[in-house]
Amino acid sequence: MTTTHRQASAFAPAGVGNIGVGFDLLGHVIEGPRDVATVRVIDQPCVRMNAVRGDVRGIDGIPLDAATNTAGRALMALREALGLAHGFAVDLDKGIPLGSGLGGSAASCVAALIAANALLDAPLSREALYPFALEGEWASTHSRQGDNVGPMLVGGVALATPTRLLRLDVPDWLHCVVVQPDLVLETRHARTVLAEPYPLAQVVEHSTHLALFLTGLARADAEMIGEGLRDVLVEPRRAPLIPGFAAVKQAALDHGALGASISGGGPTCFAWFTSRAAADTAAPAMVAGFSAAGIAARAHVSPVAGPRAELVRAN
Repeated sequence: MTTTHRQASAFAPAGVGNIGVGFDLLGHVIEGPRDVATVRVIDQPCVRMNAVRGDVRGIDGIPLDAATNTAGRALMALREALGLAHGFAVDLDKGIPLGSGLGGSAASCVAALIAANALLDAPLSREALYPFALEGEWASTHSRQGDNVGPMLVGGVALATPTRLLRLDVPDWLHCVVVQPDLVLETRHARTVLAEPYPLAQVVEHSTHLALFLTGLARADAEMIGEGLRDVLVEPRRAPLIPGFAAVKQAALDHGALGASISGGGPTCFAWFTSRAAADTAAPAMVAGFSAAGIAARAHVSPVAGPRAELVRAN
């Protein structure tokens, strides 16, 4: 059964996965780039990917086979779990390129779920949609991490475990600069460099930073956030995959960043600041870090507590 609506469109914003210190656990969304999904009810009991338009850059492109598309796979899981007799047809308008480290595959997945949810007689909560979003992510990364889809569903900063999705309190003065280079780095490739075991002492150090970071957020303590926002596990292994990263990070720190690291699997980089003014000042210097390596880049400045995915229209 569906509502009287037969078609709905929704957007999902770009995001910063991991936030450096929270590998596969933490993420936040930003204002700016977004994907839009238009979902239509069809009588056939299937999910059909009609078209993908817009920024379709990526290593292997974006598949139209529903089972291997994040949006398609998520809606297949939704149909199966709810026992729906009808199906969905999906059109994607991409504003976030794949392999950018901005959660492009996750945004398509979440936008499609929000649109499809609006077509149900009894729409589900954001938290109830989370398992279907995790299933969608499998199509892209062959893993079910929630650090991108989670914050896109609830907005702001989210703690996303395999079984829980929690939006975290964030002080409104926190702003970020997200610098997107004209590079592609596939998430699955970026994960291969993490295969070797880590020394126990390094894991303990990283856990200490995570604890400080989360406590700093809860207390709105800038010094503690900065003390925690230091990735000693993932960043050192992925940094060599991103030309210019060291210069971009140093530019952020030179301009007063609380911390800076790699967004998701890269190559996009991010930094957190205590004000919008500080972020605006740092952004050109961070872009120049990539320019010095001969790479074009663009900067997005946003509150850390960015918007969640939302319905655009239903008819």
